[in-house]
Amino acid sequence: MNIGIIGYGKMGREIEAVAKERGHEIVAHLTSDSTDEEWDALNDADVCIEFTSPASALDNIKYCMENGFPVVTGSTGWYDHMEKVERWQDKYKGAFFWASNFSVGVNLFWQMNKKLAALMNDYPDYGVSIEEIHHTEKKDAPSGTAITTAEQIIKAIPDLKGWKLTDDDPDDNELPITAIREHDVKGTHRVSYESEIDGIHLTHEAKSRRGFALGAVLAAEFLKDKKGFFTMEDMLG
Repeated sequence: MNIGIIGYGKMGREIEAVAKERGHEIVAHLTSDSTDEEWDALNDADVCIEFTSPASALDNIKYCMENGFPVVTGSTGWYDHMEKVERWQDKYKGAFFWASNFSVGVNLFWQMNKKLAALMNDYPDYGVSIEEIHHTEKKDAPSGTAITTAEQIIKAIPDLKGWKLTDDDPDDNELPITAIREHDVKGTHRVSYESEIDGIHLTHEAKSRRGFALGAVLAAEFLKDKKGFFTMEDMLG
């Protein structure tokens, strides 16, 4: 399979390494400095994998949709425009795959998170909070993974009316998320339920970028020759 990589930073390089190990060819390495001629190399790609910044992700997704390039995106910070992307996919009859986190481990963490939240709904003495820690280069806060985690908890615990960063002084009925940025942290997410007598914690810690890269390449393999709007639930069943 021919893959075009949009966003050739640390994640892009890790995706390239994993893709080559799995027998794929990289036909384009694109950055914000790439020329129009370099973007034309996507014409040879079976699937594009996009990992960039919140500022450029939406434009990159639209470009791929308009030009008929199947696209897998791991960028975050654009989710407020989800309905717009769904309309693009319908308009251009394209192939689109998104995930706030491509790690298989994180998706298992989410399954446990949903079950734990449903259980804890019957125990209001426990207050719930989320902490996420990422590298200092990550632009958006909270992370897409933290937002997905929060949305799962809010769905299971009706007394929660939304989430808010702790810096923004959340109300009692809002799920607090603490976002921390430290040097060279791959990604840690922790859900905590605290009462006056004890605490319960669910944690996922990424030890390298490889898990995210592998998930993205698996998603590209899944997306090839398909049309539609897909997520990790479609791929993992």
